[in-house]
Amino acid sequence: QVQLVESGGGLVQPGGSLRLSCAASGSIFSVGAMGWYRQAPGKQRELVATITRGEITNYADSVKGRFTISRDNTKNTVYLQMNSLEPEDTAVYYCNADVRRRATMTQWNYWGQGTQVTVSS
Repeated sequence: QVQLVESGGGLVQPGGSLRLSCAASGSIFSVGAMGWYRQAPGKQRELVATITRGEITNYADSVKGRFTISRDNTKNTVYLQMNSLEPEDTAVYYCNADVRRRATMTQWNYWGQGTQVTVSS
């Protein structure tokens, strides 16, 4: 089995910062692309940022210049540094990863359970 476990969410004031982490664990041969998505109440889940194993990044226009995605391949972990947070960033943030499983060598896409980020004064 493979699990993605997120951490780092919470309540922050506008203009503040948070850092999210997501670690993949289990029977893993390798982890490919990883990313962060978010879902606000009453809205569809949307892409925030993605990063390939070779560290090519992609960002939603709404977070460019404020958020930074990074990863540590030795720890199968992806991070999201969020600066200059705005109330509009309030959402549940989900980690996503393409994982090649050790036992079967097949690649599957996994989601984390989500972590709440609330930006409010």
